[in-house]
Amino acid sequence: MLPTKPFSQACENNKQPILEVLLRVFSDRKQVLEVGSGTGQHAVHCASELPHLVWQTADLEHNHPGINAWLNASTAENIRPPLILDADDHAPWSFDLVDAVFTANTCHIMAWSSVVNLFTGLDSTMKSNAVLAIYGPFNYNGKFTSESNARFEEWLKKKALHQGIRDFEAINVLAEKIGLTLIEDNEMPANNRLLVWKRN
Repeated sequence: MLPTKPFSQACENNKQPILEVLLRVFSDRKQVLEVGSGTGQHAVHCASELPHLVWQTADLEHNHPGINAWLNASTAENIRPPLILDADDHAPWSFDLVDAVFTANTCHIMAWSSVVNLFTGLDSTMKSNAVLAIYGPFNYNGKFTSESNARFEEWLKKKALHQGIRDFEAINVLAEKIGLTLIEDNEMPANNRLLVWKRN
């Protein structure tokens, strides 16, 4: 029996606005690593519209069956089955070097220490001139950008104390430490952002 495809309404709602940015910033890329592929919905939607690149999915192993269910139902030929990726596994990442990385709705779910570990892993995986795109909610100058984000933070903390909306400035420091320069800060629906960095 084939596994049931998991479904995220948030992915369904934001996939097209995300794609519109990626069509531009990934237009000259060849291989993208998606960190935290989740349900697999973003991979299927975006890869099918970006046929010039190879879309490599990656996530914790327990999410692989759901991702594969979406991949198996897709006709896109440029999506690769998920790699095991755990930011808290301190072994060096052994992935092929990529010229693009995408991740959506991960930084506020992970513990801050895991976000730091994520950037350590990216340092060894991103080529020079690589592009990093991160989607999700962010605070600026230590403040929420909306009342709905403040409520979302409360909801996250009730689920798990390690979760929380991250400060843009703190994320940018991690990016700069591995040679990335912010090139775009895109306002997105539902008080989210799509941040884009490029490696020097």
